[in-house]
Amino acid sequence: MRIVNGRTIYELKEQLDRYFLGISADRTPTGLFLLQKKYALQLLECAYMITCNPSRTPVDTESKLGPEGVPVQDPTLYRSLAGGLQYLTFTRPDLSYAVQRICLYMHDPREPHFAALKRILRYIRETVDFGLKLYVSATTSLVGYTDADWAGCPSTRRSTSGYCVFLGDNISSWSAKRQHTISRSSAEAEYRGVANVVAETAWIRNLLRELHSPLSTATLVYCDNVSAVYMSANPVQHQRTKHIETDIHFVRDMVTASHVRVLHVPSRFQYADIFTKGLPTTLFEDFRSSLSVRPPPAQTAEEY
Repeated sequence: MRIVNGRTIYELKEQLDRYFLGISADRTPTGLFLLQKKYALQLLECAYMITCNPSRTPVDTESKLGPEGVPVQDPTLYRSLAGGLQYLTFTRPDLSYAVQRICLYMHDPREPHFAALKRILRYIRETVDFGLKLYVSATTSLVGYTDADWAGCPSTRRSTSGYCVFLGDNISSWSAKRQHTISRSSAEAEYRGVANVVAETAWIRNLLRELHSPLSTATLVYCDNVSAVYMSANPVQHQRTKHIETDIHFVRDMVTASHVRVLHVPSRFQYADIFTKGLPTTLFEDFRSSLSVRPPPAQTAEEY
């Protein structure tokens, strides 16, 4: 039998079979564990931060990035690292908000933006073994959480929307994105977020139908803004909501058809908060665990 670097050719083939587009996929008795450790280490090496001091969160709770600051000396490196971090969010939803913030300034990166990028890399150094756990589950419920940081961008005063969608016990979709227009109230910003997650769940429902696994129950969408929940069910139009009529009619049609139910959730259980703002360490780690981002199971805890 041929030996290559101390391993048989079959062992090497088995190792390569675990990788898809740079993502390691390891089967466990309870499901699948997706990991991009090798890719994360390559990013740290490119930034010369392989031995940097770690951080427990990717973004602090106070800072809001704006266009101010001295231009970075190497904008090409900044753009390369920011683009690389975007690919890392494929298995790391806990990075989505922090990466979205730095990508807003790829056209003109400044030193505060580079400092924020380095904070993300220090967090990756702390959690380089973390990946996305997918469980074997017979549950077919579709549940979404949505939140918005009203007027959170200091330069444009646009809001940031975030959502995550769970199919059974597994997170299947997530997003952190600055809204295209300025919202004139927190209810409007939150409702635009509701419309975004309802559109995403509608696409997933249609996909499952095409795969001959249609859902028999309505999608539950949780929002922590009472006004946004009320607007999704109240058929009466108000003067202050006419400028978002398209989103209102879209969501209400889905509610009327019994495809979606929009419900209120207390902020302490609003998992989508991790996609819209910096959180205290304890709350961030709690929400991160709820998204199934965690260290590998014992049987897959090896070098990748």
